Amino acid sequence: MLLHDETPSAVETREQSFVLGTYNRTPFHPRSGKGAKLVDAAGKVYWDLLGGIAVNVLGHKHPRLVKTLRAEAGQLLHVSNLYYHPAQGMLAEELVRASGMSRAFFCNSGTEANEAALKFARLANPGRSGVVALEESFHGRTAGSLSMTGHEAYRTPFLPLVPDVTFVAPNDVAALEAAVNDNTCAIFLEPIMGEGGIIPLSDDFLAAARKVADRTGATLVFDEIQCGLGRTGTLFAFQQSGIIPDIITLAKPLGGGLPLGAVLTNAQFDALVKPGHHGTTFGGNPIACRLGLAVLHEITKSNLLEKVTATGAWFERQLKKLQSQNPAIVDVRGKGLIWGIELDRPAGPVAKELLAKGFVVGTARDRVLRLLPPYITPKKAFTEFITALEQVLASATETQPVQSETPTVAAHRAA
Repeated sequence: MLLHDETPSAVETREQSFVLGTYNRTPFHPRSGKGAKLVDAAGKVYWDLLGGIAVNVLGHKHPRLVKTLRAEAGQLLHVSNLYYHPAQGMLAEELVRASGMSRAFFCNSGTEANEAALKFARLANPGRSGVVALEESFHGRTAGSLSMTGHEAYRTPFLPLVPDVTFVAPNDVAALEAAVNDNTCAIFLEPIMGEGGIIPLSDDFLAAARKVADRTGATLVFDEIQCGLGRTGTLFAFQQSGIIPDIITLAKPLGGGLPLGAVLTNAQFDALVKPGHHGTTFGGNPIACRLGLAVLHEITKSNLLEKVTATGAWFERQLKKLQSQNPAIVDVRGKGLIWGIELDRPAGPVAKELLAKGFVVGTARDRVLRLLPPYITPKKAFTEFITALEQVLASATETQPVQSETPTVAAHRAA
């Protein structure tokens, strides 16, 4: 039996019997896809406006990725990082030249990239243990990254974690300046906070972070795992502000669908990081790096950055227009093709109704619909989504009252 022939009920039963229950899965069974569309086990077609949570930036079955994967599958699938293979250096060169950084380290995921960044920051600041991060931030599930994740519900079951982490509200310059001191090893920021509800950090806040990092010697880390690699209309999100960090962490779309993360460091780390300081068995393997090169070339050589910018500006206007007509939409936040639509009600049921109408979307926190569509998504998909969202919101029999804003959202609005 082919795996694709398994019935949805059989898949769910087997998982419930043998897979550890770390996910609250939606009963949705995508089996194939092309472009910005997914097809489920029953043959129903959906617009994919989540993109595998920001991974599938070229959509599904992209010809360049398929060709690359087929070509590389006949070569080495894996070779130890004790030895050389061409693709890793080539991908590093592309990323370094595009970012203006100095070196790259490859790993398997975003959380691993943030773990490496924390270790490198410790090398740059021996004896200093403090980390400053943001409330409602998300940096990963491993112990170090989780320690810097500013959502208490994620951290509490696993306490104690790495100590000396201070959380401040996003876009609160005074709180940031007060939190960073001579014991601060690193400042971790997402230029656009994803899991926290799509909250862009202001240029003033990023500039303040750069200034206080320079004053204290702390390492400024930009986590661009969700918002980087073209998502905002420039290859790196930091390029929108002109504020240059010391370290950038990347993952999600980098491997074209295969696990691949990266840490980009400035020149101060060239001599600091030595053999044995860090490593990985699988990180930067030949196929993932070759796919990474294909993704970068497609983004930069096929006018996708221009498309992201233009589509994002147009989509923002449509969302703002809908917001002005519909009190159920409290706020619209984002840039390029990363958008959060804050509602006056729980977002989960709305996302499920949209799925039933043929739209795959995500959520963030309780009341935010999260959209991270492929860069190749046509305007038709967004137009149909807005119509569907309007219908779903109008069909609710009872609108829940708007609750008091969280400190995170309040700080965003104040900025």
